[in-house]
Amino acid sequence: MAEPAPAPPVTAPLVGLLYDERMCAHATPDGKEHPENPERLRSIWRKLNAAGVASRCVALKAKEAEDKYIASVHSKRHIKLMKEISSTIYDASRNKIARKFNSIYFNKGSSESAVLAAGSVIEVAEKVAAGELSSAIALVRPPGHHAEHDEAMGFCLFNNVAVAANYLLNERPDLGIKKILIVDWDVHHGNGTQKMFYDDPRVLFFSVHRFDYGSFYPAEGDASHCFIGEEAGKGYNINVPWEHGKCGDADYIAAWDHVLLPVTKVFDPDIILVSAGFDAALGDPLGGCCITPNGYALLLTKLLGFAQGRIVMALEGGYNLRSIANSVYACAKVLLGDKFTFNTPEMQPFESTWRVIQAVRNELKTCWPVLSSKLPENVSLRIKPAPSELYASSDSESDSEDVDELLGTVASVNVIEATGVAISEHLSKMKLDDDSLAVKTNSSCSAAEQHPVDSVKVHNNASVVLTKKISDLSLEWRSDLSKTDVWYASFGSNMWRPRFLCYIQGGKAEGMNIPCCGSRDTSSPKGTVWKTVPHRLLFGRSSTPCWGTGGVAFLNPEINYNEKLYVCMYKITLEQFNDILFQENRLVLEDGKDGNTVYPDSPLIGSSEIKFISTNRAVHLEPIKDSWYSNVLYLGNEDEVPILTMTCPASDIERYKSGELRLAPPSETYAATLIKGLVEGKQMDADGAASYINAAAARAL
Repeated sequence: MAEPAPAPPVTAPLVGLLYDERMCAHATPDGKEHPENPERLRSIWRKLNAAGVASRCVALKAKEAEDKYIASVHSKRHIKLMKEISSTIYDASRNKIARKFNSIYFNKGSSESAVLAAGSVIEVAEKVAAGELSSAIALVRPPGHHAEHDEAMGFCLFNNVAVAANYLLNERPDLGIKKILIVDWDVHHGNGTQKMFYDDPRVLFFSVHRFDYGSFYPAEGDASHCFIGEEAGKGYNINVPWEHGKCGDADYIAAWDHVLLPVTKVFDPDIILVSAGFDAALGDPLGGCCITPNGYALLLTKLLGFAQGRIVMALEGGYNLRSIANSVYACAKVLLGDKFTFNTPEMQPFESTWRVIQAVRNELKTCWPVLSSKLPENVSLRIKPAPSELYASSDSESDSEDVDELLGTVASVNVIEATGVAISEHLSKMKLDDDSLAVKTNSSCSAAEQHPVDSVKVHNNASVVLTKKISDLSLEWRSDLSKTDVWYASFGSNMWRPRFLCYIQGGKAEGMNIPCCGSRDTSSPKGTVWKTVPHRLLFGRSSTPCWGTGGVAFLNPEINYNEKLYVCMYKITLEQFNDILFQENRLVLEDGKDGNTVYPDSPLIGSSEIKFISTNRAVHLEPIKDSWYSNVLYLGNEDEVPILTMTCPASDIERYKSGELRLAPPSETYAATLIKGLVEGKQMDADGAASYINAAAARAL
């Protein structure tokens, strides 16, 4: 009997690794520190060499992209400027031109680096598509996913991944690439890539990113889950927008398992391009999220089951040198076939993650029926991080050490042990850490600007920064503040009484997508009065969880006697006013485990602040400084009771003026709620109310 033929030897994957020192020539013109700097590439390269990974890969050199390939996604005007900006003719104007863009710098090495970055991703994508390589990593900069058709932004000059995708689809049909999956796991939304393929069903674009209700960079509403593509491309654009920072391995794995992987199985891509930003990594100074190197390795492992493992990783963001090096190293090990153990600290997804995933699935289920099934029930979830965690400044050095301490590297492990069961209960309860809500002293305030009340500092624009430690305030504040009355002046949807009462008594009114939890004191207001105030009404941001796509109302904190803004004033207690502040700024937490509602332990506005604000007109609440309604204004008094309202800080008004934040008209549902308030409050008829809102929405600042 013949001996069975021996099994063919298992060949090791051929992994391409592209690095070229020439892309380190792009740097700040004045030598100042910047998060997107040449050391990002060098730190990765040093790590891969020291660990012996680089020598196991196929070394590739950068190749300049031809203009005709870049022109598949960028305008001729944009290409011309980016290619010439480093020439001597721009020596005198280069910095001025850079300032016209959003978060961009140029120097004499920028043009070459940008063309090399785009060409390098084409180079590796072509070799993987042709079967010359199993997969590849392109260590390129400047990054690309923010760059739009006619605009550089967000550190990005050319959209490297988009250029490569178009090259494979349109220039090399012989390679057989007809469907491409682009996975953008950078912490920021891939706005440029999205727009370039928004109506193209050949490209499934998936972006998971911090959104923070439209306030996180690039602060555009089209990062919402509602934007799913259009025309033939409807359903081929998927956004998973996190509501806050601190999302980590468990959250991203949940997005993979319940959104990305089911759709990818149906889509069946021919190749996968990863916009591999590592600024969602633990310790990154810009991202504020917590993915570990093992977490990235697992996300990549899950993708290897598709497109015959043909994956191209193109570097995007990532600004902590140690975490970006460790994360790329972990991914390289996966592509090389090294097995690993998913041994990150056990955690469960946030409650908000589960809610976002459900919203994404609901939005896409008609396009992808595979998403119509119910999510697993009885999943252990953790509550939203406390504000003290979300707004704490990042210490890159200590965070970098945390990365290594928690994870080290994946070199010594050799078994894959990662299942949904592995993500079990951890950090089951999170609460406000009183001491960590202390606010740093603002160095721009001199001692002469200090007010005798030690809880505030005065700024030149009449805005005041709250600096008192939350822990200094009495935990019996509710009893104390329930004895003080204020008028709450509402100018948005709260002008309609049924909607306002949701903030007091809980529940939701007509048109609202999600309910309010209400105040601890559910007593109805003691009175209602309408008046006008000399402030400008505006509509900004792009979407909210309550009202969906569209802007919401803000009051310009600057007094303007040429303006006339209607406010509906409710006489409530100072305790209730704080509860409204908490809800408007999403500080009330719902414990996903036992269903309890968790309020902050301390007020944002106490009696001493009321005294101060009556003299100084405004207080900017530093503990929630990045929230939308962190500015409390004093609008006078009625029957010797102070009138207070809440709006955005003056700094946001400047961001609206510069275009960094977007003015946006309200949705029909939101506008209808304002109209109901004005009409039922007998301030004007429906036509007049609609004209009032439309005029405010249409005017530039």
